[in-house]
Amino acid sequence: MSTSDVRSFYDRWARAYDWFARVLPGLGRLRRAAVDALALDAGDTAVDLGCGTGANLRYLREAVGPEGTVVGVDASRGMLGVARQRVRREGWRNVHLVRADAARPPVRDADAVLGTFVVGLFEDPGAVVERWVDAVALGGRVAVLEAGRSSRPVARRLNRAFDAFVAAGNPTSDDAPSLTLDARIEAARDALAARADLVVDDRHAAGFVRRFAGARRP
Repeated sequence: MSTSDVRSFYDRWARAYDWFARVLPGLGRLRRAAVDALALDAGDTAVDLGCGTGANLRYLREAVGPEGTVVGVDASRGMLGVARQRVRREGWRNVHLVRADAARPPVRDADAVLGTFVVGLFEDPGAVVERWVDAVALGGRVAVLEAGRSSRPVARRLNRAFDAFVAAGNPTSDDAPSLTLDARIEAARDALAARADLVVDDRHAAGFVRRFAGARRP
């Protein structure tokens, strides 16, 4: 499936995606944990790549404070439309939204870059994460939050349900989307480890959710 097809998929399902992102138990806690991995300070500039409907914006803004800057980047007009409503409703004057490709971020020298549940969409996530590292200043951090199959014994039966969930929400024609997703998550993690010093690399939610973050080497 082409990039434009994926964009159209998310344009159509933006509101349903936003509803799901808000009601899924524990998801807000995981998003906050991903932001915590960025170790942001007041006044920093943080960029959410593939920001979708803006579910991470609140946590990023809380971390950088009103004197900081938050930028959300997404290619989907539908997703950004919902995100803009959120920003206007909250009155966030230091949160800005940009329509652009998260795989090629129009960003330089940011203090931090965040990508949640997005690296699995890229055919070459390793190359994308390398560009994310290039988008932050020396010492700046890149954090990734992603869901994949769990290797823990307790989750063996749940993996089947996860497979079905990924297939139902997959915008591509992949015959085994959950396996492709796992491979892409690993590629993203390996690319980050090659270009940055890993400061976080852990699993949550019975092993289904991966969180990893790195600081760009001098």
